[in-house]
This record gives sequence, structure tokens and C-alpha cells, in this order.
Amino acid sequence: MTETKKTTIVLFSGEYDKAMAAYIIANGAAAYDHEVTIFHTFWGLNALRKEEQIPVNKGFLEKMFGKMMPRGADKMGISKMNFAGFGPKMIKHVIQKHNAMTLPQLIELAQEQDIKLVACTMTMDLLGLQQEELMEGIEYAGVAAYLADAEDGNVDLFI
Repeated sequence: MTETKKTTIVLFSGEYDKAMAAYIIANGAAAYDHEVTIFHTFWGLNALRKEEQIPVNKGFLEKMFGKMMPRGADKMGISKMNFAGFGPKMIKHVIQKHNAMTLPQLIELAQEQDIKLVACTMTMDLLGLQQEELMEGIEYAGVAAYLADAEDGNVDLFI
């Protein structure tokens, strides 16, 4: 019997193209029967945010972080050539033209493939994000849980 291979990805970046790369790799690994974990921390948590504003009780700094960060995967900027928001529109046009999957579609596919999507609880506390503001069907854990997954991983990536 073959041993299950594991792939773990730390998604630190909050940029559309980098998050898209992380999810393409994750979905590819899952298709090759890898057990996959994506640990979303700091700006990578934005990929898991709901697009609609959720009424939650927050302090001033937490409210400010919430307003400055993009709400949901589709609102994230790109790493290069952002051009005051025109860059993401261009990349999304190219994605549509080539019938490629968008980041929200890749996230949905990841959930369908049982990829473990984990939100870093320490970062959520730091940025004032609450579980109600993040998508359904994800897990919440700290760095120790990520390290436990990565410890016997065959592929470990930081994006």
C-alpha cells in the first residue's frame, strides 16, 4: 500500500496572483492524491473573507484593519502592475479569455477536493477578524497545528 503524500502551503500573501498560484498548486496536488493543507496567515486571510460586510463588534484598530483589507478573494490586488486597481481587471480579463478558473472558483474547487483550509487564529486576533467574517467550511488553528501537518509533509511551500 502506498503512503499518502502530504502538501502544506502557508499562504501569507494577500495578492490575487500569489493566492491563485497557491490554490492552483493545492488543487493539482489534491488531484494527485496528496493530502493538502493551506494555512492562511496575515494577508492571506483575505482570501477567506466573505465579500459582504458582517456586523461584528470591534474596537477602533480592528475596524481600521477591516476597512483597509480587501473583503474576499475577488477583491485582492495583484503583486505587480496593480495600476490603481486596473491590473486586477486586466488579469481577470485574461483569465476569462483563456477559460481559466478564477481565484474564487479555485477556492471552491479546493473545498470540493477536501483541501484543508485553515485560518491562523493568532493572526485573526491581531487583525481583529472574527469567524463570522470568514467563509464557511474552514478550520481555525494556530501555528502548532500547521507544524503538525507540515512535519511529515512531502511538499511544504510558503507563498
